[in-house]
Amino acid sequence: MGNTSSHRVTAQDRAILDMKIQRDKLRQYQKKIQTVLDREHQIAKEMVQKGDNARALLALRKRKYQEQLLVKTDGQLQALEELTSTVEFSLVQKDVLYGLRQGNQVLKEIHREMSLESVEKLMEETAEGIAYQREISNMLGGRMSNEEEDEAEDELAQMEREERLKTMQAQMPSAPVVAPVTKEHVEDMQHVEEEEEEAESERKARRAKERAKARRVELARAKPEPMLA
Repeated sequence: MGNTSSHRVTAQDRAILDMKIQRDKLRQYQKKIQTVLDREHQIAKEMVQKGDNARALLALRKRKYQEQLLVKTDGQLQALEELTSTVEFSLVQKDVLYGLRQGNQVLKEIHREMSLESVEKLMEETAEGIAYQREISNMLGGRMSNEEEDEAEDELAQMEREERLKTMQAQMPSAPVVAPVTKEHVEDMQHVEEEEEEAESERKARRAKERAKARRVELARAKPEPMLA
């Protein structure tokens, strides 16, 4: 009889293989979804140019959510790999398998986010397009943190500033036909910029309070009614 060697496939082997498959899929999705992220950024700029800041912000919020989804999923997979390699597998098997199930669900969600056709609906003014935009806005409201919401709003504010600057530059005469810029004029412009920054900070604080209030109301509605004796 010849010598044969066999290796029994363990639960740990299967978990490690599943993690490698998830990581490979995530890498593929990261490359494919970049086209969607770029298009959402372009849509936001086009909407700012049209003065439609609500739709511009929606595109930026969707983009921020997708970026964070990729980052968080990558971090979760890395944490699972470290857990599996550094701790006795039998002690963490339940947590690892639960994390892998969650990872598969998130990968399916990322896959759904890679549709360029859905992205184009952010610009539509049809009933179907408006309904889709409302659905996406409601979905994001329950899945994005206050920090992510603030980052999207900051990006919108930056786009608005860039658009105002482009407009001012386009309106400037090609040859100097006015007096040179004085120190007082520079100080006035700085004062205006400071006032804009202060107003933006106040708007952000007000929006944060409104979001916190809306979430408290949502939590109160979701709380089960006490049972009567």
